This record gives sequence, structure tokens and C-alpha cells, in this order.
Amino acid sequence: MTGKKRNLEEKLLKLLEVFPAVVIIGPRQVGKTFLSRKIKKDWQYFDLESPATYERVSTDPDFFLSKNTENIILDEAQEFPAIFKALRGAIDKNRDKKGRFIITGSSSPELLTNISESLAGRVGILELEPYKFNESIEVPLSPFFKIFEGEDINKVIDLSKKIDNGPIQNFWFKGGYPEPYSYNDDMARELWMDNYINTYINRDIKKLFPRLDSKKFQRFLLMLYKLSGTVINKRDLASVVEVSEPVIKDYIDIVHGTFIWRNLTSFEHNIKKQIIKMPRGHIRDSGLLHHALKFNNLKELDEHPIVGHSFESFVIEEIIKGINATMASNWSAHYYRTRNQAEIDLVLHGKFGVIPIEVKYGIKTPKKLLMTLNRFVEEHKLPYGIIINNSTKIEWLSEKVIQIPVGFI
Repeated sequence: MTGKKRNLEEKLLKLLEVFPAVVIIGPRQVGKTFLSRKIKKDWQYFDLESPATYERVSTDPDFFLSKNTENIILDEAQEFPAIFKALRGAIDKNRDKKGRFIITGSSSPELLTNISESLAGRVGILELEPYKFNESIEVPLSPFFKIFEGEDINKVIDLSKKIDNGPIQNFWFKGGYPEPYSYNDDMARELWMDNYINTYINRDIKKLFPRLDSKKFQRFLLMLYKLSGTVINKRDLASVVEVSEPVIKDYIDIVHGTFIWRNLTSFEHNIKKQIIKMPRGHIRDSGLLHHALKFNNLKELDEHPIVGHSFESFVIEEIIKGINATMASNWSAHYYRTRNQAEIDLVLHGKFGVIPIEVKYGIKTPKKLLMTLNRFVEEHKLPYGIIINNSTKIEWLSEKVIQIPVGFI
């Protein structure tokens, strides 16, 4: 795993000042272990995927924690769910003591359930994802994200700045998983992606859901790649996969809970409109999506109908990763679409207010899109809306709609 600085480092340290324990969740192979051990080099490290360590901890977790009361990293905690109840007891014996444990966990929908049931109020939670673009080129997080901590957009946006979007295009194609991103060899990256997908289906999913029909689940995944970035019609998908609609719902919950897919719920906020409430979602890592769809290069992607959806999903993930790196709390991400086809790709709702964001692959903004965004801003009495595209200039396209190049986020 490469040693690039992660946006979440400062937030992890802050949470350790506030909570007795911090849980780092996220997909496999994104650097949770590396981050933990980098931040706390002198802490004791226990890997629960190691048979010897698992045996030592699982035989008597209360005894183990009585001997290891602080400065502990517990890696891959989903392997032993009972550790969470034991941790509650260990923490409560000295509740005022902060920064005692770092726990990591991967690919398990049950993980957050165990945390919420056993450690509510005792832990801070961080979600570590594949690299955000700025991490890959080792520059600080964009000032754009200060607006989610309450800053005035006019104070963080430099209208005179020219933006080069070239470097981010390659990152969009390759994706942000740290190890394959570091490869200069395309074949090595392809082999890594193949192994990652096979391990996800044949190890993680089989282990978590032993009764699941792996062939139908794999067929579901193949369809999901093609539907990434769209509103999901569960009935139609069930027909293609040859399972029931409730099974499709379970499959979607599984891929969301194992950090491969992100569900976006519809935004409904006091406006009497006929809102489409079906879930919309996307494959989280663009590189994984492009590999699964067998694109060899950016040119092939650019000529394919999915290019717009892929770019939109990529930008949404870049924004969510950026907000997660700030101290913004109690916020949520949605999409908006009416039965009259008025659509907003991303609506962010939090203490910072409501911020609608439309994403377009091109450079110019169609008038219809600008009208839709302006209308949404007016109906919801918002200060502004944002369009993110491949332009090179930050500028106000109307009184309340600002254009921001993708290279600035």
C-alpha cells in the first residue's frame, strides 16, 4: 500500500480526541490498515484475519481487553462481531478516557448494525474510500469543500482561476484504489481488478451470505454495471436476473452495504411535486466500473453511451469523499427527479442548507439544464445551485447558478 497522505488523517485524530474509540469502515484494499498504523505507529496491532490472533481474541474477548486496555488497533473486526460487546464493557470501565482504540472493518452490512447496537455514543465512525483525486496527486483538499463547513461560496471560489481538467480525466478512467492506481502497467492493473471482483464474489459474498445463489448474484452484478448512474427499476431488473423483486432489493442492499454500490434516495422537501421515489445509484469506483464494462482506454469510454452516467457518478463520489473529509456532520446526499423529467443529479442537505448540483460531461451548459436548476433554486428558496462540468473557468452562469470545473473539486 502506498504512503500517500489521506484527507481523513486530521479528522481521525480529531475523533480520537472526542471518543474512546474510532471505527474506520470501507471496502477492502483502500488503506484502512495503513492509515491506522501510520497515525498511531506505536500502538499495538491485532489482525483478526490472522488465525492466531483470532484465536487469542475470540477465546475470551473480555480477558483480552482487560490486558489490552488502550492504544490498540483491531483490524478486520467484522471477522469477530462479538468483539463489539466486549469493547462496550472495556470502554465503560473508563468512559472518560479518550482515544483508546482504532477498529477497522470491511465488506459487511452487519458491521454498522453491531456498532450501533453495542457502541452507540462511544465511537466515532470514519468511512475510508479509494483515493480522491487530490490524494492521488498529493495536493491539499480543494477550498471548495469549505462551503460544507459554513463558508460563503464567494470567499472560497476564485473566479479568476483557470482550471486544467486534463489530469483528472486519467484518474476518472483508472479509479482510486490505491494499489492498482500506482501501477504503470495496464495489464497488472487489469489483473488486480479481476482478482478484486472475483474475491468479492467468491470469498466476501459467499462468506457473508452462504445461502445466496452466486450465479444469479453475478448476473445481477453484470446488469448493475450497465445501470450504474440510473434510476433502478427493481421489477425490470428482477425479470432479467430471473429472481423476485424482493430478492433484487436484497441484492441492492448487499452491494450498498459492502461498499461497491451507493444508493441515493430521492429528495423530498416540502414541495408538492410528483417525485420519482425509485432508488438511483452507481458503482462507487469508476475504475472498477470501467474494468467491468471492458473499456481499454478513455477513447473507448468517450464513445460509449454510458460516458455521461460514469462521469456524473465519478463527480458525485468525489464530492462525497471531500465532504467526508471535512468536519461537516448530519448531512445526506440525494437525487431529484420529477415525473415531468426535471432532474438534479445530486442534492446535498445538511446544516449548510440545501445545495443542488448538476453534473455534465461537456463544457457548455444547455439552456434547459440551466432552467431546471434555476427553477429548483427558486422553488426551494436557495442561495445558489452548482453546475460541475469540463469547462476551464469558474463563473456565474446566472444570478444563482455557478459553474465549477471538475478539476477544481
